[in-house]
Amino acid sequence: MEKNNEIVVALDIGTTKIVAMAGRKDVHGKLEILGIGKVESVGVIRGVVSNIEKTVKAISDAIAEAERRSGLEIAVINVGIAGQHIKSLQHRGIHTRNSIHDEISHSDIDSLISDMYKLALPPGDKIIHVIPQEYIVDAEQGIVDPVGMSGVRLEANFHIITGQITAIKNLQKCVEKSDLEMAGLTLEPIASAAAVLSKEEMEAGIALVDIGGGTTDIAIFHEGIIRHTAVIPFGGNVITKDIKEGCSVMQQQAEKLKVKFGSALASEIKENRIVSIAGLKGHPHKEISERNLAHIIQARMEEIIDQVYWEIRKSGFERKLSGGIVLTGGGSLLKNLEQLVEFRTGMNARTGIPVEHLSHGYEKEVASPVYSTAIGLVLKGFDDIETGKVRQFANSYAGNYVPAGIEDNGNPGQNQKKDRQKSNWFDKIYQRTKQWFESEPDADLK
Repeated sequence: MEKNNEIVVALDIGTTKIVAMAGRKDVHGKLEILGIGKVESVGVIRGVVSNIEKTVKAISDAIAEAERRSGLEIAVINVGIAGQHIKSLQHRGIHTRNSIHDEISHSDIDSLISDMYKLALPPGDKIIHVIPQEYIVDAEQGIVDPVGMSGVRLEANFHIITGQITAIKNLQKCVEKSDLEMAGLTLEPIASAAAVLSKEEMEAGIALVDIGGGTTDIAIFHEGIIRHTAVIPFGGNVITKDIKEGCSVMQQQAEKLKVKFGSALASEIKENRIVSIAGLKGHPHKEISERNLAHIIQARMEEIIDQVYWEIRKSGFERKLSGGIVLTGGGSLLKNLEQLVEFRTGMNARTGIPVEHLSHGYEKEVASPVYSTAIGLVLKGFDDIETGKVRQFANSYAGNYVPAGIEDNGNPGQNQKKDRQKSNWFDKIYQRTKQWFESEPDADLK
């Protein structure tokens, strides 16, 4: 199908929010957002599903809103995964070829990558991503793409990302119970990086820090390759909890104080600034100093930043990150956070807004770090389609988003919906095939 007819739907399952986003590429290759559904997340703790029923309902609500705003019927989604169970490791793979005369092919690369999925892991862990770092052909190192070269011994260094099987299964179960099919699973900081980082930054060296509600995710790039990933089990919700306890206020009041009056640098706030909030029924209003509020926020943010900096040093790329640090996610909206990061790490910092890949005329709503992961998941979905990793089809004239194959699940109402999707999909493929035969009457089919 033409590129501008393909539609990808992303599902960002976060600790504080669940976002469903549908998008397609325009004629210039830019991303056009067709619809967004955003609801509160109540069944996820620190990126991990803790309540199946509540998460399923939130997913269904987000999908329904995205369908209403886009006019699509959504059946297939690309899902993001995060959480403190995520781990990464480095490993070298070796593939010995039979002949030095034959060129190295994509099948040799696929064989090398497939072997990585057979690694012995700790009980309960499963590989999510296998990412090549560099290739070595007969002891010649630093090769980015060995296809077409000659050699017997093909080696590669891989960055391998793993997660707990139970956490992955619970995520899949929530998707299936929402009558959806998962087309792909992507680590969320990798998706966020696709949305807010440029190729030049990844080449120069940069650390992406995605501050969510339950976790802070890190992805480090150098020479265009992801070198290190990590998940810190602290995010914006911990700051809200600190405010709640430090100021003796309700949870909702603490969140509003953080968003509206919060600052990551107490020294930037005047001492005489006071915020008055309503007390409990029958109690007087409570007055809170903005500087004291900033002290609470700064203390926790310094702890998070110090852990981020420890991960950067642990990666071994501390001195190679010319691009510094890019902050994104809802937590990056805190005032004066860039200055605090620069002060604690000595590295340049900026806030990443996911607009670089969007088509002209995008809504202001999406120009926020809150949507970095969702936009990145849509972009990664298109990458998978273009590289042949997944086949997805969108019936643009009927508004149906349909997988390559649909199975009967015993639900009459759902089966009726899927039968209609099958009919529309096969009709579309038939029309495309017929047009091709008419335009290529002498084609030789093998």
